[in-house]
Amino acid sequence: MDIALLAPELITALFASLAILVGTFMPRTKRASLYLALLGIALGAGACALLVGRNTTSFYGALVVDDFAIFFKLAFLLAAALVAIASGDFLRRYPGIEGEFYGLLLFATTGMMLMAGTGELMSLYLSLELASISLYLLAGLAKRDQKSSEAALKYLLLGALSSAVLLYGMALLYGLSGTTDLAGIAAAIGQTTSPALLLGMALVASGFAFKIAAVPFQMWAPDVYEGAPTPVTAFLSVASKAAGFAALVRVFTVALPSLQPDWVALFAVLSALTMTLGNVAAIPQGNIKRMLAYSSIGHAGYLLMGVAAATTLGLSSLLFYLLAYTVTNVAAFIVVIALSQAVPDNQIAGYAGLHRRSPLLSFALAASLLSLAGLPPMAGFFAKLYLFAAAFQAGLAWLVVLGLLNSAISLYYYSQVVRQMYLVPPKEEQPVRFPRLALVSLSVALAGVFALGILSDPFLAFAQAAVTAMVK
Repeated sequence: MDIALLAPELITALFASLAILVGTFMPRTKRASLYLALLGIALGAGACALLVGRNTTSFYGALVVDDFAIFFKLAFLLAAALVAIASGDFLRRYPGIEGEFYGLLLFATTGMMLMAGTGELMSLYLSLELASISLYLLAGLAKRDQKSSEAALKYLLLGALSSAVLLYGMALLYGLSGTTDLAGIAAAIGQTTSPALLLGMALVASGFAFKIAAVPFQMWAPDVYEGAPTPVTAFLSVASKAAGFAALVRVFTVALPSLQPDWVALFAVLSALTMTLGNVAAIPQGNIKRMLAYSSIGHAGYLLMGVAAATTLGLSSLLFYLLAYTVTNVAAFIVVIALSQAVPDNQIAGYAGLHRRSPLLSFALAASLLSLAGLPPMAGFFAKLYLFAAAFQAGLAWLVVLGLLNSAISLYYYSQVVRQMYLVPPKEEQPVRFPRLALVSLSVALAGVFALGILSDPFLAFAQAAVTAMVK
């Protein structure tokens, strides 16, 4: 057992603990918890970089260190850093929770990193629970806000139900194979198929479907996204989804390759239903957080196309799409965070004339939304291009056509926000105050939106190397 392979997770967990301790015992120390969190993220990312290309296992196969895991770990740390930096001024309205916020943010990140790098079912479940419990607490961190408490309770109850379903599916796989090791399950099952095995596969898929907010397990997302503090929603919308896909892809490609025709058909149907419901339901939304919640459901549908393609190109396109979605959605939420005082109810109507009150914020939000819709030259266009091409090559032309139709639908409701900002007169002319820390975070995220579009080749190559390292 090589403890050094756990360095990224140990570092983030250590600094999560320090952030909570400093926030508890030194509450007047200005932004100390934030700086500790950022230091932990930076050191964790450095430890991940040192592990690139290792492609090994430890702890009797429970820990897998390959480029697939490293790709996701870096994505989680990037999301955590962007959200942490953007949250500084927002948290001032909730004095005394800074340490808890940054500590729980890093604990959730630690759990997600472990999820991406586990090769065994029980380790996967424990990692998932570490991430989930931290997210439940984050969702209810604004204790005096009734919506936040309601969001946390809904998330907890539905999350517990989905975890039970997932655990029951894992128990079935263990009972049929006699092992919890993913590669061992594949070897034990061989080419056999049975109703119990298909039931176990369906239950595991259902558990992961909740984590990624796929139909019919998406009902929690709009209420939780709306009620949770906006920085928590930003992190939840990208990191939790990415973690769910990381675990889903590894479990199904490594443990259940013999059932590929069955789960390919399952995920293709889920993809079609998820993208359609998410995009159609987003149209009438007047609250921008609820609109982005349904948008997130729609993007889960697009991402499932990569799983349904079940090819190296399809899975690498999925990874690239997740990276592009992370920077794009975080950029959009940073604007929502910055406007939380100017538009406290988060109504889209409150964004009227924003380009006259803050040209930078309006440009950033417009670029992010148009990237989510899939317009060039932003990252979203190339992410969808690669993903749709992979699905088409895999014989899923009907799903690609449906994806194109849903992209057109999404352009409609995204453009309604852009219309409010640029074509509707503002109700007041007072400029919007934009915190410096949020400006740093927004600049990085926005640079990623354009860099992943214009310079997509190296990122896609890393994604392809990551998938190759996992499936070989």
